[in-house]
Amino acid sequence: MKLTENIWQVGGDGISAAGDGAVYLVVFGSQAALIDAGCGHGHAKIVASIKQVISLAVPIKYLFLTHCHFDHSGGADGLRREFRCRIVAHEQDASFLEAGDSEVTAASWYQAKLTRFRIDHKIKGDTESFTIGNGAITALHAPGHSPGSMVLVTQSAGKKVLFGQDVHGPLHPTLLSNQDDYVASLKMLAGLEADMLCEGHLGVYEGKDKVRRFIESFIA
Repeated sequence: MKLTENIWQVGGDGISAAGDGAVYLVVFGSQAALIDAGCGHGHAKIVASIKQVISLAVPIKYLFLTHCHFDHSGGADGLRREFRCRIVAHEQDASFLEAGDSEVTAASWYQAKLTRFRIDHKIKGDTESFTIGNGAITALHAPGHSPGSMVLVTQSAGKKVLFGQDVHGPLHPTLLSNQDDYVASLKMLAGLEADMLCEGHLGVYEGKDKVRRFIESFIA
């Protein structure tokens, strides 16, 4: 599903496999990046969707994991092997993925077990920018849903696009969620004034007012 001239949704519940969080492909000229990876059950469908958009001549440079939860990270290692991309996550969630923690990553919620895997690049601060081809993606730490949750921001077709996976939560002690951090992160996201929000499960929202209202609806 093409969203802008640079962005496609290539995975998600109803696209790749039941339970998958949304998987987005961002292409800037000679390079591409993936945002999240689904559970892994829909690997073949995600790969097929990617290959409909880009050729093997366009490498996928990074696979960004917005947070450690299984529905967004379970397929990461398989996609790395397929496309030889580097997996990027915030250090506060990376430890749970590298340990194969099936509780904090919510794999147990899916009657699954997370197989531990390596994170190639760990974001240590509040923000970091990455060059992809003739474009860029900026990661912003947005804790609350998980300790190392992050969002990604880019420009496409004159629009500020926010990949705010799981803006809606949920919060749960097993996930090490923190309500105060969550509310502070939502306020930060609302202040970004994004033109488009690509959410992890609840769809794509366009228009600054619509995006802001959606985000602010979870603050209360």
